[in-house]
Amino acid sequence: MLDFCIIGSGVSGSTIAHLLSKKYSVHMLDKARGPGGRASNKRFIQNLSFDHGVQYISPKSKEFLKFIKTLCKKKEAKIWNGNHLDFTFEKKDISEKFIGMKGNNFISKYYTKKIKKSFQSSVKSIFNNKYFWEIKLDNGENIQALSVILTCPFPQSKKIAGKYLEKKMLNLNINMEPNITTMLAFKNQKTVSVSSIKFNDDILTWAAYENSKNRFNSSKSLWTLQSSIGWARKNINHYKKSKKVENTLISKFLNFTGYKKDKIIFKKTHGWKYSYNLNGSPLKSYWNKKLRLGLCADWFIGPKVENAWLSANDLAKKIK
Repeated sequence: MLDFCIIGSGVSGSTIAHLLSKKYSVHMLDKARGPGGRASNKRFIQNLSFDHGVQYISPKSKEFLKFIKTLCKKKEAKIWNGNHLDFTFEKKDISEKFIGMKGNNFISKYYTKKIKKSFQSSVKSIFNNKYFWEIKLDNGENIQALSVILTCPFPQSKKIAGKYLEKKMLNLNINMEPNITTMLAFKNQKTVSVSSIKFNDDILTWAAYENSKNRFNSSKSLWTLQSSIGWARKNINHYKKSKKVENTLISKFLNFTGYKKDKIIFKKTHGWKYSYNLNGSPLKSYWNKKLRLGLCADWFIGPKVENAWLSANDLAKKIK
């Protein structure tokens, strides 16, 4: 029988899958089309793509910095150089910005090369029959495993496994913040000497010039726009139904940069309802040895990619 079924292929899910696979059999599930979770990369055409979730990684801990530099040596990651403009005039972050060679889902791809995984596999429910777990998927498939690990956002984890979680988990004060991202491609545009722009605005707070990451060479200009938290809170539940949400972000960008609306050849908006938890929690991860049920994710510790990696490593230690 399968030892561990891991739900989610983001940084925490792929990290814990890699660590456990050294000793146990592992099967990873994700409702998306590919790995990465919030660090997903959206392909436009050919090798042109957008990092429409995580924009870059700036390690703070020695352990995570060492890991990222190892991936740089392996040609999986690199430093994102260039001109990063900040119109908020906040204290400059002097940390290096690391990105994936082909996309910011590079950690998930690297860790899960040899992991058994199923995408477009949405978990409907989990059930513990005292001997093992039964994981039921929306497509009717059932997977059996001795242990289950959830790496999804806190509200989704409670929905799936709430009746099996202890009070210390259910009572955690976790506030997941939303984010709305719009991807834009413009035709016949000259290369600009800007890598990213941090705006001092209540709606549009960030824009990344994907061409500056040197993953492709094209006359098309690709930009990823990200909203403010406050504006996303107001619009996350209806951005799919209302074009006004997407158009508002685009109009802001056009006004700031001078790009022309008639040059847009592609636009797509994605909402992250449970993007990140700004404040963290008293726990780094969760493991119920009796039920063999675990949780790890960035929201245990904070909003950064690094927090997801640290949470997964903490859970691996508890399991061992």
